[in-house]
Amino acid sequence: MNKIVDYELFEVPPRWLFLRVETADGTIGWGEPVVEGRSHTVRAAVEELMENYLLGEPVDPIEDHWQTMYRGGFYRGGPILMSAIAGIDQALWDIKGKTLGTPIYNLLGGAARDSIRVYQWIGGDRPADVAAEAKQKVDAGFSALKMNATEELRRVDNPAAIADAVDRLREVRNAVGEDIDIGVDFHGRVTKPMAKRLAKALEPYNPMFIEEPVLPEHNDALPDIAAHTTIPIATGERMYSRWDFKALFESGAVDVIQPDLSHAGGITEVKKIASMAEAYDVALAPHCPLGPIALASCVQVDACTPNALIQEQSLDIHYNETSDVLDYLEDPSVFEYENGYVSIPDAPGLGIEIDEQFVREQAEKPVNWHNPVWRNDDGSVTEW
Repeated sequence: MNKIVDYELFEVPPRWLFLRVETADGTIGWGEPVVEGRSHTVRAAVEELMENYLLGEPVDPIEDHWQTMYRGGFYRGGPILMSAIAGIDQALWDIKGKTLGTPIYNLLGGAARDSIRVYQWIGGDRPADVAAEAKQKVDAGFSALKMNATEELRRVDNPAAIADAVDRLREVRNAVGEDIDIGVDFHGRVTKPMAKRLAKALEPYNPMFIEEPVLPEHNDALPDIAAHTTIPIATGERMYSRWDFKALFESGAVDVIQPDLSHAGGITEVKKIASMAEAYDVALAPHCPLGPIALASCVQVDACTPNALIQEQSLDIHYNETSDVLDYLEDPSVFEYENGYVSIPDAPGLGIEIDEQFVREQAEKPVNWHNPVWRNDDGSVTEW
């Protein structure tokens, strides 16, 4: 019986935390347990879980390990605990796949597709010059893009704020044409009254979806927003378990869910969330502005999920100024994009090989990423 004997954690640029788990027979599994800007906190949670529940235990009963980590503490859920569980879960699945000599998706029912479509970010946090960047990404082969809708907004802002967002989307649509899908991320920056106005104003330019039109704590407002627009609504990157998603599905207001494989309990939990979504005719588009391990985990779930729609990926994203998603891979070709798609890998486990020497070198560098704190003109804190 192959047991877990050791683990290491590596904080690496630009803002990632990698977990290396080793078994008695020398098999290595990798996970990516991180909350962006809270890596030290998640690191402590991973250490507690590994020391209290996993060291010395056999790898195979992944479901039992998941239940133990989640239910073993009186308090449960939330971004820190669920991200710690997520990274451990990814590493255990990686080991199991490598041990059995097969990709993880074959252990979850087998492939439902040969490839998954990906989208490319444009515009950054404060979108500007998006039309030229959009054209560049389309010329590089991407058929789907995503951009932030706005900068910071007041709770009820003026018509100029709406006009700025509309102008940006119009410029992108005119630059790339009707054959390209454009996701528009509200990023939780928009209040309910502004979301209704903004969604209606963006409709003529046919976004693929509007993402996180309100903060997840205001998901009860989504039916009202959905009643004001024909644009599909996407949300879920700040939701962490199937129980968080339950009321959302029952509301009938969401069309695309975006759980994060490094935040929402890992492969085990997101596969369950995706199956719940299928029962409600809701598509899956996993959130992933993170590193290669998180992306590989997403692709494994996409591969065996019939209702998977499209995959976020972080190549050239505005956060990756010092390191990018391919830098940590022995063979970056595993994430080569062709005509806007990435092929489903057939290598065992996560389907990637991490360049461990490079990870160790990068972990020597200081990493202290935090998202900015934005303020309104009156000095009050607003959403980033």
